[in-house]
Amino acid sequence: MAETVAVIDYGMGNLHSVAKALEKVASGQRIQVTSDPAAVVAADRVVFPGVGAIRDCIAVLRERGLDQAILEVAAAGRPLLGICVGMQAMMSHSEENEGVDCLGIFPGVVRRFGDQSDEFGRRMKVPHMGWNQVHQTPQAEGVHPLWQGIPDYARFYFVHSYHVADLPEAQVAGSCDYGVRFAAAAARGNIFAVQCHPEKSSPAGLVLLDNFLRWQPGQG
Repeated sequence: MAETVAVIDYGMGNLHSVAKALEKVASGQRIQVTSDPAAVVAADRVVFPGVGAIRDCIAVLRERGLDQAILEVAAAGRPLLGICVGMQAMMSHSEENEGVDCLGIFPGVVRRFGDQSDEFGRRMKVPHMGWNQVHQTPQAEGVHPLWQGIPDYARFYFVHSYHVADLPEAQVAGSCDYGVRFAAAAARGNIFAVQCHPEKSSPAGLVLLDNFLRWQPGQG
């Protein structure tokens, strides 16, 4: 029986692009865009995308019971991928909207980019928008399996004004520089999350999504 990959629909993700990118690299998996918590919990793999304001994101997730579905998938050991605001929502707290408590899957905090400057003293624009290099940060087991086939410092596409900070080094799977060094990817166990948009980051992004669809957590 074909695996089901649930793409969580809570009205705030670039679902069409994410689903199409997953369909492009899928090998027999069924890609299902859904807002049904039961379908999310029953899926073999789950993708949690997102754009927009974190307060609205968390409010809608809680209203629809999707927050508990995500936590159940995380606890069950099935592969879970967060994208952009999906990554930020996995943290413990965000400073956006005067402060919002998030899902607490990771202990990091989401902070706004400040008035940082680049190496030449030029002020960095906010939001951080466009292509940037991601350094694959080795963890205890080495470079994460989702980076397989992707060169270190490959370029990915970003659009965000807030970034993940204060994440334990052991859970930082990738980093990026934008006047300040921030966590571009987080990982622990069966969970991987990226601040960039892999669905907009061809060819490296498609390789990452393909790796996610093949990933067997706990098996290297």
